[in-house]
Amino acid sequence: METVSISLGVVIFLVAVALAFDYMNGFHDAANSIATVVSTRVLKPYQAVMWAAFFNFAALFVFKLKVAATVGQGIIDGSVVDHHIVFGALVGAIAWNIITWYYGLPSSSSHALIGGLIGAAVAKSGFWALQSAGIYKTLVFIVISPTLGFLLAGLLMVAVSWICRHTTPARVDRWFRRLQLLSAAMYSLGHGGNDAQKTMGIIMMLLIAAGSVAPQDDIPAWVVISCYLAISLGTLFGGWRIVKTMGQKITKLKPVGGFCAETGGAMTLFLATGLGIPVSTTHTITGAIVGVGSAQSASAVRWGVAGNIVLAWILTIPCSAAIAAIAWWASFSLFA
Repeated sequence: METVSISLGVVIFLVAVALAFDYMNGFHDAANSIATVVSTRVLKPYQAVMWAAFFNFAALFVFKLKVAATVGQGIIDGSVVDHHIVFGALVGAIAWNIITWYYGLPSSSSHALIGGLIGAAVAKSGFWALQSAGIYKTLVFIVISPTLGFLLAGLLMVAVSWICRHTTPARVDRWFRRLQLLSAAMYSLGHGGNDAQKTMGIIMMLLIAAGSVAPQDDIPAWVVISCYLAISLGTLFGGWRIVKTMGQKITKLKPVGGFCAETGGAMTLFLATGLGIPVSTTHTITGAIVGVGSAQSASAVRWGVAGNIVLAWILTIPCSAAIAAIAWWASFSLFA
């Protein structure tokens, strides 16, 4: 990656924008961590966001920074990166997050950021600037992560139903109200571990382009801590429009269903983060919730709502890419 002339003021501004995106990621995706635990009334909303935010930050001590490396080096060619690319990518992602938040659609902040990078890079240099291997992994996991969440959560639901077949519903409910605290914590840990690292990758790209760090350097500690802190604060002030969609509109959940959905989703996120693959926490938990509903009865799932969510998934990368391309062009006026 060649260094370019970027003033300190521009670097500080773009780091602030990146952290704003990270905050919005937590805000936008808060429902992923807390929708089930709120809808089953295991925790009150303010208790749930505090629980989720704590474990978002705790991911700092659990996961290696493999996802950050994929985003920073595996999506677009490093030689094209400059402050215009970073600005375009962030604006594309933030704008699409705001649009989907307004309409209460749980789209992917992760894929909005990937789409933003793609759109800005193509606007500058054409399709040759794209790293096909990293994009291929991301696109494949658009299908794999919700499917794996669906299968794991559905299988857990079937297994739990068989194990507890001779237990009274009241006793099962009491057990899984406690266990859902653990599953919500695990999911929040996976959410923080995968999503916060995507912003680290963007900031690292900017710092390398500005010559502040070398490509082989470790991500600075201040970047790691600030990204985990930003996503945790975003979760703390979560987005209630999306909580309602995720927690009640797809399928009605009881504590046992919430536990299975969160556990299946957490297992998927742990696997993806360990492999360094940036996945959508939104896709993952939605697949898991649908899996739980399907294990009970196909009619328990509101397939029309699920279909609208899938439509938002399909639109995320191309729409964020288009917005990012426009923002890339506009950035030459801003950073003249």
